[in-house]
Amino acid sequence: MNVTVFGATGAIGQLTVAELLNRGHRVTAYARNPQKVPESWADDNVRVVIGEMSDAEAIDSAVVGADAVVSTLGPSMDRKVVGTPLVPGIGNILASMKDHGVRRFVGHATPSILDAQESPTAVTRLTSFLARTFVPRAYEEMTGMSGQIKASGLDWTIIRFIRPTDKPKQPRVRIGFFGTDRLGFPVSRADIAAVTAAQVEDDRYVGRAPAISN
Repeated sequence: MNVTVFGATGAIGQLTVAELLNRGHRVTAYARNPQKVPESWADDNVRVVIGEMSDAEAIDSAVVGADAVVSTLGPSMDRKVVGTPLVPGIGNILASMKDHGVRRFVGHATPSILDAQESPTAVTRLTSFLARTFVPRAYEEMTGMSGQIKASGLDWTIIRFIRPTDKPKQPRVRIGFFGTDRLGFPVSRADIAAVTAAQVEDDRYVGRAPAISN
């Protein structure tokens, strides 16, 4: 499949690109900063598109020809950052997907965003409270992004996680929903990338927002 990855040069983004390549997919990587593009991508024939999230034309050029789109974008936790640029940015991605008939979208969020079939639990209430209290701008950006994705009418999946770590892939990855499944807090970025890449060719969680942990 041809897969376009937004946020491709981030920590999880680079791991996701590697996972997609290992699974035999062709990747288009969208990046803001050309200096962060790994040299190895040239050897892997990764197509790179450079642009801001406000650049609808560049986003369109990255989406055209894709079979699926993956977003590893997430709000900055820096309290000095102002505005919510990822909200209109996601809007540009979703609009381009609809224009080009691309149905499959896989993105990321935290448990502060509930799955439609979940009821609030102690964990989801805690994550929401902490986000609203200490990083309200990031919380607004996350809810704005997720709301658009859920309302898009596309075949979307949102992978949720709480505390990413730099550990390698772990022997156990739990995936499920709060209130019905046993889930923890930490999860390795390597496992986040692997689960994310797997959703491209798996429709099990279409229209759902499963959470993962180790």
